[in-house]
Amino acid sequence: MKEITIEKNQCGQRLDKFLAKVLREAPKSFLYKMLRKKNIKLNGKRAQGNEKLEEGDVVAMYFSEETLAKFSGAPDGKEPSLAQKTGAPLDIIYENEHIALINKPAGLLSQKAKPDDVSLVELFTQYAGAREEGFSPGICNRLDRNTSGIVVAGKTLFGLQSMSELFRDRQIKKYYLAVVEGVVEQDFTAEGYLRRDEKRNQSQLFDTQVPGSSYIKTGYKPLECDGAYTLLRVRLFTGKTHQIRSHLSSLSHPIVGDVKYGGCVSGRVRRQLLHAYEIAFPEMDEPFRDLSGRSFFAGVPDDFYKVGKFKLYKSL
Repeated sequence: MKEITIEKNQCGQRLDKFLAKVLREAPKSFLYKMLRKKNIKLNGKRAQGNEKLEEGDVVAMYFSEETLAKFSGAPDGKEPSLAQKTGAPLDIIYENEHIALINKPAGLLSQKAKPDDVSLVELFTQYAGAREEGFSPGICNRLDRNTSGIVVAGKTLFGLQSMSELFRDRQIKKYYLAVVEGVVEQDFTAEGYLRRDEKRNQSQLFDTQVPGSSYIKTGYKPLECDGAYTLLRVRLFTGKTHQIRSHLSSLSHPIVGDVKYGGCVSGRVRRQLLHAYEIAFPEMDEPFRDLSGRSFFAGVPDDFYKVGKFKLYKSL
C-alpha cells in the first residue's frame, strides 16, 4: 500500500491525470479498473478518476511493492546526462521559480514522437530536477523539430497552467525570423484556413473554411532583402502546426531549406530557416511581475548566416 498526500504543486489536476504520472508505466485500463475495484481510493472513498485534487487530499493505492515498482518506472540511477544525450546543456534564456524560457536548437523534438525519442520535455524534466509525485515539468508551446527558438516551460504546475492559459488566450505575442525565397517589399497580414493531414505530416491552406480546417492569421514585415532572399519578421497571431511554413509557401515565398513546402535545397542549409526569435509577455501581477510587459530574445542561429547577405543580423 502507498499513500500520497496532495501538496500545493500537485493540486488542481484530475485524479486520473495524477495517477497516470505516478504510475506512468500502467495502462489507462488498469488505472480505471483499480478505481472501480477500490484498489485506488481518494480520501478513503471510492473515486471515479475525474475528481479535481485539492491540497491535503490523500490518494491511497492498495498494491504490492512489486506492482508499485513495476508501474511507477522508478529511475535506476542510470539515466544519461544532458551532455550524453545532446552533446550540450539546455540554453536557458530566463528562469524563475515557476517557469523557464529555453532556446531550443534545430533538430530537437519538442515532445516525443516515438517511445525511444529524446525530446525537450525529457531534457527539461532532467534539468529541473525531481518534483512531487504526480507532477512533471513540461512545455507550454511547441516548435517543429527543425525550427529553433524560444519555448516556454513550466517548472511547477502553477507555472505550467498559467503560461498555457496565456498562450491559449493569445496574450503572449510570438515573433519569428524567416529567410524566404524572392523579394518581399511591404508589410502585410495574411489570413486563411489550415487543414492538417496527419498521414503526410503536412498542412494545406484554403481561402475559405473547409471541413476540418482552422482559421489562421500571420503578419509579415520584411527586414532586409538582398535581391534573392528576404529576411522576414513574422508575427504569429494564431498558432497552428506548420502555419508559417504553409502560409509562406502559398504566397510563393517558401522558407529556404523547407523542402516539405517547396523551399529550395542548399548544401549549406540542412533545415528550414525559421527561428522563434522573440516572445512578449502582457502586463502581469505576482508571481510573474518580473515578466510583466517584457520581451525576451533568442540569438540568431549560425545557419541563418549561410544564406543571404543581410547586414541587419549584426543588430539582432
